[in-house]
Amino acid sequence: MKRILSLITVFTLLFTACEGDPGPQGPPGFNGQDGLDGVNFVGQSFERTINFTSTNDYIVDIEIPLDIELLETDMVLVYRFLGQIDGFDVWKPLPETVYTDDGGEFQYNFEHNYDFVTIYLNAPSTFDFNSLLDEDRLDQIFRIVVLPVDFVNSTDIDLNNYNDVVQYVQ
Repeated sequence: MKRILSLITVFTLLFTACEGDPGPQGPPGFNGQDGLDGVNFVGQSFERTINFTSTNDYIVDIEIPLDIELLETDMVLVYRFLGQIDGFDVWKPLPETVYTDDGGEFQYNFEHNYDFVTIYLNAPSTFDFNSLLDEDRLDQIFRIVVLPVDFVNSTDIDLNNYNDVVQYVQ
């Protein structure tokens, strides 16, 4: 009997509502959308044509344009233009290893900090950069893509496939 009386008392206390004067109004929140629904995570990109020469030590620094909003958490990707097939552009992600006719190899590679992207040629110390053909060094077109990392983490996107990435770029 004591047990039943204890349970009734507990349930009575749980279901009893307290009423009184309402408290003061809280501070207003920020204007904007609620939650992430409707937020549009869109990447941005730009292209540069560059020349790799002994004068620049086969290294080129590219400043990210000021009109691209860049956050420290954003992902920066670089693609090299290979040409066109059936009227469609073909892009290869960096790093890209290229094998020369004489059995050597070199690599197009990049690194970036907050507002610069450095694209460079990398090769073993025995590689002779003077042996490179002009079409491997001059007028190289690169597309730099900036993707919000929140977007990349929430999507099954193949970053090695330029066509997948470009769907999310303005």
